This record gives sequence, C-alpha cells and structure tokens, in this order.
Amino acid sequence: MKQVLVRRGKITIEDVPAPLVGKGNVLVEVAYSLISTGTEVEGVKRSGESLVRKAIEHPEQVRKLVRFLTEKGIKKTLTLLKGKVGIAQPLGYSCSGVVIQVGEGVEGIKPGDRVACAGTGKANHAEIVLVPKNLVVKVPDGCTLKDAASVALGSIAMQGVRRADPKLGETVAVIGLGLIGQITNQLLKIVGCRTIGFDIQKNHVELAKGLGLDWGFGGSEVDLQKEIFHLTGGHGVDSTIITASAPGNDAIVHQAIEITRKKGKVIIVGDIGLGLKRSPFYEKELDLLISTSYGPGRYDANYEEKGLDYPYAYIRWTEQRNMDEYLKLIAEGKLNFNRLVSKVYPIEEAPQAYQALQSEDRPLAALIDYHLNEVDTGQKLQTKVQASTVVKKKSGLINVAVIGAGGFAKAMHLPNFQKLSKLYTIRAIVSATGSNAKETARQFGAAYCSTDYHDVLADEDVDMVMICTRHNLHAKIAMEATKAGKAVFLEKPMALNREELNELVEVLKEARVPFMVGFNRRFSPAAMRVKELIKDRQNPIIVIYRVNAGYIPLDHWVHTEEGGGRIVGEACHMFDLFNYFTESEVESIDVSAISPKTEHISSKDNFVATLKYTDGSICTLIYTALGPAELPKEYIEVYCDGKPFVIDDFKELRVYGSKAKGWKGPQDKGHLQELKEFGQAVRDAVAWPISLDELVRATEISILVNQGVQQ
Repeated sequence: MKQVLVRRGKITIEDVPAPLVGKGNVLVEVAYSLISTGTEVEGVKRSGESLVRKAIEHPEQVRKLVRFLTEKGIKKTLTLLKGKVGIAQPLGYSCSGVVIQVGEGVEGIKPGDRVACAGTGKANHAEIVLVPKNLVVKVPDGCTLKDAASVALGSIAMQGVRRADPKLGETVAVIGLGLIGQITNQLLKIVGCRTIGFDIQKNHVELAKGLGLDWGFGGSEVDLQKEIFHLTGGHGVDSTIITASAPGNDAIVHQAIEITRKKGKVIIVGDIGLGLKRSPFYEKELDLLISTSYGPGRYDANYEEKGLDYPYAYIRWTEQRNMDEYLKLIAEGKLNFNRLVSKVYPIEEAPQAYQALQSEDRPLAALIDYHLNEVDTGQKLQTKVQASTVVKKKSGLINVAVIGAGGFAKAMHLPNFQKLSKLYTIRAIVSATGSNAKETARQFGAAYCSTDYHDVLADEDVDMVMICTRHNLHAKIAMEATKAGKAVFLEKPMALNREELNELVEVLKEARVPFMVGFNRRFSPAAMRVKELIKDRQNPIIVIYRVNAGYIPLDHWVHTEEGGGRIVGEACHMFDLFNYFTESEVESIDVSAISPKTEHISSKDNFVATLKYTDGSICTLIYTALGPAELPKEYIEVYCDGKPFVIDDFKELRVYGSKAKGWKGPQDKGHLQELKEFGQAVRDAVAWPISLDELVRATEISILVNQGVQQ
C-alpha cells in the first residue's frame, strides 16, 4: 500500500506492507485524509531541524542521551542516534473510508460500512489504516466521505467548546480562525452564542463571517481589547477559546485574559506559550481550562487501545461520542466543512500539498484522495514488500528474519547481526507497523519487509527467526516457527505460564530445531570470567544480585497480559545466571515482597527471592523499582572459597582475596556473544549454547517466583 511519510523535512510516498486486522481493531480502506495545517505542517518542519536545534529546544532529551552514553558507551550511543536520525515517520490523524475487516470484539461495525477514523499513528495518510474501535465512527447519511475526513479536527473543536460550556446568548471570542477555529465558530453559533473572531490572516476572518461569525478582526494592527470592550459594553466576552497555534508565544494567552470578563473563562485548545502571571487571573478571578484533543479517553490506553468505553451516564461525551456528534451536525446541515476545503490532492501529489501548506498563501484545509474503488483492494493489502535487491543466499551464512522491530531489536540485535556479517545475513524484517518494517529493512539492508510473520515462515530461504515481539506472542510464534523448520532465537521470556511452556517444550522436542532464549548475562565477559574462576570450587557459593530496575508505570504493557510482569519478563535473566554459576538444581525458593501503601507501587516490582540449590549454594535476588536512575542497574556479589567477586553493572569485574585478574571495559551484557555462539551452533549443527533443560529451568523459576509474590 502507499503511505505518506516524512524524512528530514521531506515528504515521500512509499510502498509499505499493509497492516493486519487484530482484536478490537478495524481495517479501513481510506478514501480521504485531512492534512492538518497546524500540527502536521509544524511537525514536518521540526523533522528537518538539525540535532543541535532539537537539543536546544528539548534539553530533557539531551540529559537522557548523556545518561545513555554514560551507561552504554559511545559506540552504542552512535548506533542509537543513527537509528533515530533520518528515519521516515508516518503523518496524519484524521481520515475516512470503507471498512474491509473487523477484529474480534468489534461490534456495530461491519465490512462495507463508511467510517471516519482519528488518532495519531492510527488514522495515517495511507491507503489502508488499522484503527482501534473507539477511534472509529460510522459516517451518517448526508455526510460525504470528504467531509468525514475532518472528524479528528471537528472533535478537537467540539471538545474545546464543551470545556467552555457556553450558554445561550453568551458572547464568546475565538482567537485563531484556522481550521479548528472555523469549526469552533460554527459550533458556538449552533449553541446560540454571539461570536467574535480574530486571526492574523484577513481572508480567514472573511471566511468565518460567511459561516456565521458575528464580528471579526484581522491583521496585526487591530486593538482587539478596545474593539471587544466596545462590542460588550465594557464587560468583555464571557469566554475566550484559543485555537491559534504559536508555541512559545505567551502574548496570546495574555490577550485572552484582557478581553475576557471578570469570572469568565479562557480555554486553550491550540499549542501556545503559557508564561502566566498570577495577578491578571487573580484580579478577574478567571478560570483557565485546557482542552485535551478529542475529549475524554484521549491518551488513555485502556480506552483507545483496549477499547474499554466510559459509562454513558458518567462520561456523556467521550472522544468517540464527540466524533459521532460532529458528523451528525454535518449530515443535518448545521455545520459546513466543505466551505473550508481549498483543494483535494491525489496521493501521488502529497509532497506538493505539503509544500503548498507551507507557503504564505497556504490553503486553510487540504485533503488527500486515495482513489477509492479505482485501485484493486487486494493489491493494497499486500503484507510483503521488497526493500532492496534480493541477494542469493551466500554459502555458509545464516539467513535470518527478525520478527518484531521495536527499539531493543533496532538498537541491539540488528547492529549485532551486522557486526557478525561473516555468520549472518539479514533477509527480512517483520513489524506490525508497515512503515516501521520498511524503514528498519532499509536501514539494515534486509531484502524485504512484512507485517505478517507467516510470510517469513513460508520463505524457504529463511534459516532462522529472531522473535522480539511483546511477550504474550513469544511461545505462539516460536512454536509456529519451530514447526516450519526454522532455527529460533527467542527473546526472553520463553513463556508466560506453565501451560505455554509445556506446549512449547513438547514442540521443540519433536522438531529438534536449534533453539535459544536470549539469556544474555551468562555470555557477558564478566560472568564468563567468574565462571572460569569458580570452576574448581570446593564449597557452595553465595550470590547476591541487586537489580535497580527503574520505575515503570503500572499501566505500561509490561505489567499487562501482553508483558506478563517483570518477574517473568526480566528476572528470568537473573535466575538463569544463578543456574549458570551453580550448575545445580533448585531445592527450594523463598519469596518475600513489600506491601505497598500507595497504588502506584507494585509488590511484583519490589521483592526478594532466595534460591537454595541442591549443592548447598544460596542465591538471592533483590529486585526493586524504588531506586533512582543515578544508581547503576545491576550489582552482583559472588562469594566462593574466601574469594569474593563483584560484577559492577557489567562494566567491571573486581576480584578480592586472589591475584587473579578481573575484567573492565564498556558495558557488555553478552548480547553479541550469545548471537555468535548460537550462530555457530546453527551453522555447525553442534550443541545449543544453553541446553533446553537449562532454558526451561530458568523459566520455571520465574513462574514460581511470580506465583510466590501473588500469594
């Protein structure tokens, strides 16, 4: 399918894999999408800014980068920057079209329905979009698909008006008569308000007057305060809605304060500077309100991603209900959007559309036309797209497909595959997001990309798959890949529960393909050196492993059914390292967790697990999300026959009570070495770097500890 992307300030149209319908989502063939003359055009400009300018404007990101540099070293930092600079990004957040498929759990919408969609990263400028059900509404009879493409902008305007809560006969000012301002004016007239509008561009004022604006002022020389006081008998307006966009400009909000009556309201819809002073608000006892995008539900993952609606009786106007009502007003002829559209561009001319929107005489609104019913839908739905010239398989190299191209895969595994170019070649990239799949394939030289992992399982030239998806998909995809005869490198965890684990083990034993879980710590230089130094030990060992895991909000996917929690999802690393050091079986497990007094802290993030091994060794994991970012993440003490060993965040190994040398270098947690050893095992058909029994044992421990904390 064709999609509009931006790379370093330039608009491109690329062929990317189409998305697959999933639970709670709707797959839509797009008819029209609306280009936002404010948010989107500003985003295009920012994408072309230099790194220096971005650093000046976003110092908090620089601080994050410095912390990453300190922890990971310069090479990994440069790799990270390379992966972020020059990457094409999707555009768009408002479109209309016809439903192709609906996922499980979607009710009231069926294939063939005309719909409107909203959402950044969802309702993209693309021939096919995948949108969560709460961001999709039916288009009523009487509303065209062209008009419906404005649904996101319309709901933003509607939410701003709802925040103002205007009453019949009140006078309301609208500062900024761009697209949202024009719709806002019309909504206020429907409510029964008198409206006063202001915009720098006089043609916007004239257009608004033609759509019902009572009084309008344009240009930069007008004394708006004087004019409004004259119109309101010196009182000022009842409310002022700011729909202008001027980041960093706090003069607009001060102007709004001046023209609003005592005990009135100022509602901020647009992106403006806030440099607020107390006295003007205090003297007038004004209410300052922020309007959040489409309305209640916005930025709530439970509402937008998982489709959990708010009760009608308690939240009358959610973002979806705002979207629906906006389209009804158009269908009833009470609101005119068609007058606001200056031009419709075919998708092939999208770059020209953005160029026009950045000119001085830019159109107020522009639509992109996707030639609905003119191009075969099946052609648009292709999930596999060529990314580079296909190279025949080289003798001795392992053709690998990476399933799940998230941040970790792009920052760690894919660069490591490139470093091991004498062992691996990257054949395919699979990602649920087509643009990400295409960009990642282009960046790392893959032959093709896809949104459907079945494409790589059916590819006879793929020797191995690396699975880096969200955790709930790990066991499922691993089993399918195993049955397809592929070698499998599975990022941790191996499984989320015992049922998944048993089923996967059964499949692995039957298929006997090379298999590996990404328990990388045992492959780090520090851990391997410790193992070497304790191999001839006479007595059991004691290991104390402290993990300063860092706080992750409890609504993050890691804590949900997709992630399975941090014990199964991350602590399995630590349990595998315990097994690696002891080479023994676990005899007993003792788990103790904190009892949080506040809801934002989880006991599963803050626990102590002590493992007693049959050889007499004791290994204790102290795992906490209560520590500060300044404290290094991982610290390990190993006590063996009077010789303590300290691994400090995998940057240094210190040896005490012995003349044996330790180790020191850039942080190395073993990611490169594990790929090297697994690749050699696949190529040479030798024993796996970690046996299946060991992989299962570490996973079982994590499941048992997780159950222990629950109890």
